Amino acid sequence: MSLPKFLSRRGFIASATALGMLMTASATAAETLKVAGIFTLPVEQQWISRIHIALNAAQARGDIEYVFSENVSNTDYERVMREYAESGVGLIVGEVFGLERAARKVAADYPETGFLMGSSFKPQEPNFSVFDNFIHEPAYLSGMVAGAASESNVIGMVGGYAIPEVNRLMHAFMEGARETNPDVKFLVNFIDSWYDPPKAKESAFAMMDAGADIMYAERFGVSDAAVERGKKAIGNVIDTSGDYPGTILASAIWHMETTIDTAIAAVAAGNYAAADYGQYSFMAHGGGSLAMDEALVSADVAAAVHAKSAAIKDGSFVVTINDEAPVSDN
Repeated sequence: MSLPKFLSRRGFIASATALGMLMTASATAAETLKVAGIFTLPVEQQWISRIHIALNAAQARGDIEYVFSENVSNTDYERVMREYAESGVGLIVGEVFGLERAARKVAADYPETGFLMGSSFKPQEPNFSVFDNFIHEPAYLSGMVAGAASESNVIGMVGGYAIPEVNRLMHAFMEGARETNPDVKFLVNFIDSWYDPPKAKESAFAMMDAGADIMYAERFGVSDAAVERGKKAIGNVIDTSGDYPGTILASAIWHMETTIDTAIAAVAAGNYAAADYGQYSFMAHGGGSLAMDEALVSADVAAAVHAKSAAIKDGSFVVTINDEAPVSDN
């Protein structure tokens, strides 16, 4: 091979090397999976934040390119889904409570795109997978803490909506509380909103007026009420103990990393299929954990909680899943 006079052998090798590196970089960029998140609430909202954190972690590792839309109304959700699917993303993640039919129709129209959606219903072939916050196990553990801490034997519980993913956590919490305090009673109320801190706070005040000394804070606003009245609270989905020091006894934490990473790996491998990803929120998969402030919890209760946690993880104790709406005790 003869080289042009203006290109030395050293220059040719350098140019070829640079071209090879550029082609490799371009191929790598082209192969990076594109993932879109579509959320009906701000990404700071506790439930949404867990998904957002897991997707950002995957992007930080270089596994995906991640874009998202937040505060998407139900009426716009289908349009946004279609726009992302048309743009060529490989995986769309979101939550479709209240717009199941529209979301499943979009998925059917784009069979080459993977859809991983928060849903109370079953997967849909070939590409519509579902997940949910199955953190009933750490919710049970947080109930053990609450039951032991209650001196009035009355616990107040404020939830958003009486839907399965909320109901199962409340029931598990109640069962855990009964394990450490068989005499405990519950006051239950749903504010029919995913985000209305003033309304949740008002409901919490009413429960404390009725004798509740421990509050289950499924929604924002409840812990604020507990702080104002000098009561204790139990958190849900995220750990807010740093925001309410000395108030949050324990929190059932949701970790979406295993769910997200499993879906990303399946899409990248070309074998993504409709499946129920709910199991990946179980403690055995690292999808749930308990954050407990042991400075506020007695040593014997903490030991009992740790023992129960180990039993849940090894399968010797199974927390019942009850999706029925909980009600206040008479």
